Amino acid sequence: MPTTNDYRVKPGSKAKLSDWDPENTAGLDREDAEAKLEANRERIAELQYKMYAEGKRALLVIFQAMDAAGKDSTTRHVFKGVNPTGIEVTSFKKPSEEELAHDFLWRIHKAVPARGSIGVFNRSHYEDVLVVRVEDLVPKKVWSRRYELIRAFESQLRQAGTEIVKIYLHISKEQQRRRLLKRITDPKRHWKFNAADFEARAKWDDYREAYEDALAECSTEDAPWHVVPADHKWFRKYLVSEIVREALERIDPKYPGPEIDPAEAMALVERYD
Repeated sequence: MPTTNDYRVKPGSKAKLSDWDPENTAGLDREDAEAKLEANRERIAELQYKMYAEGKRALLVIFQAMDAAGKDSTTRHVFKGVNPTGIEVTSFKKPSEEELAHDFLWRIHKAVPARGSIGVFNRSHYEDVLVVRVEDLVPKKVWSRRYELIRAFESQLRQAGTEIVKIYLHISKEQQRRRLLKRITDPKRHWKFNAADFEARAKWDDYREAYEDALAECSTEDAPWHVVPADHKWFRKYLVSEIVREALERIDPKYPGPEIDPAEAMALVERYD
């Protein structure tokens, strides 16, 4: 049975997306995967509650993907049941004028989860070595230096107590086409339609190359990348839940002990009851 390590980009290796099949389901059937997803959700909620109570460490989950790979849907399903006070989802879009007046990591650092919390990034600082590269927004000498800055930034977060999970949702070009077309034909999805998604699709190979370089340059022991097959929604959600659960179990949060001796607490209760 494959493990989450089978989807991990080995640090120091070249990342070829052709090595991962976007239709892969690891031999699972949908019913088993959905049962495992439900069990993982319960465990994630339990561990998040402990981490919130402990208040010492944090978890940052980063999603990157081509359009229509399922970033929003995955977030919604995997973290279902998690206490809203202990999780914050940030969606990074085109930088504002204020954000452009600072370095590219400024807006990212502001959104890093506080100790005791889970932070989910829908897109992230990796846009600054992906979109800016493919769309030729900054020179190569600028974006190519950012890999080192990103590695240092993530290492700093890790040393400060933030576990980092980075997930690339790997969708095939054919499946992306089907999902984008649904945004035109399905009234429930009309609001998702964006002509820019189709324009980016025309640069599929360029984006794929940029992603491969980002995965290879920035998959480290402290913050590895995982390539999650995304053509089958049910498998995508299950596998992400496995990766997140394992990350929280590595953190292994504990409930803090009482700040007052239980006997003293009972004496206070009896005194003022």
